[in-house]
Amino acid sequence: MSTLALKGPYWVTVRQYRRTLWLAGAGVLLSLVGMAWLRYWDGRTVGTNGGHAHSLLRIAVDWAEGGMPLVPFLVGAFVAGPMVARELESGTYKLALTQSVSPARWLGTKLAVAGAVTVVGTITLIGAYRLGWASVSGTWSFFWYQPATYVSSGPVLVAQSLFALALGSLIGQLVRRTVTAMALTGLVTGLVLLLVGQLRWSLMPVKTLTGPLTETLDTPVGITSHGTDSGLITATGERLPDHACFDRTEQWDVCPADLNVTGPYWDYHPASHYWPIQLIESGIVLALAALALYAAFRVLRARHA
Repeated sequence: MSTLALKGPYWVTVRQYRRTLWLAGAGVLLSLVGMAWLRYWDGRTVGTNGGHAHSLLRIAVDWAEGGMPLVPFLVGAFVAGPMVARELESGTYKLALTQSVSPARWLGTKLAVAGAVTVVGTITLIGAYRLGWASVSGTWSFFWYQPATYVSSGPVLVAQSLFALALGSLIGQLVRRTVTAMALTGLVTGLVLLLVGQLRWSLMPVKTLTGPLTETLDTPVGITSHGTDSGLITATGERLPDHACFDRTEQWDVCPADLNVTGPYWDYHPASHYWPIQLIESGIVLALAALALYAAFRVLRARHA
């Protein structure tokens, strides 16, 4: 990474962490080139003895799904530990403050560099993943609604990484111990993202299919939709478990009259909900990132006023 065009604290920050930036850039570039080659090889062997190429592509996508959700944790740990807490713990940040650099600019410069690298790197990884996923989606559980697939394929991963960056800058200042700050940032990041993930399928109203009791619903499944709930529905709109009638009659298609069941129902998110949910969830996570960033600068101001 060239530092010729950078000046002042930006040049110092890039110079200080150049090895980490080079390693991150090399890893991202290698991932992109590797996935592009596997996609090209798979395309060249379609209709021939190309089973091996397709299998390798599926394995690569599977590995990517295992690693990409960890990107926010790596970003948050690095910012919380080596970039913030270690300098506060050792006192090396004082050198920057003696060079006519304010505390806010000291932290802002670090976050700007880390944020730019995070956004560019994460978007590139998403592009590499989608390049391979386009050939294997709908197979081997690579459905758009699977947690790893969902996170790895859209802007949510960028938002999560920026949230972890902001949270790391806050926790790094509060803890001021490198290893502790890294561990705590990972823990809090995981808890927050887990909570937001639990709310994911509530961000948009589901669609509902209903039908006669004696018929099986022809539901969209697999790659086309994500089912969230199913059961029986009564004439008044009340919902019952799908085994409610069987418990009384021991027959799936016969219900007691007092239950007033009209038929089965099935709630689902169609594939068209993918982008709206991605954007809504990204907005929520970015709002949390903004709050964490605001808190980080408030703490900085309070301790270095």
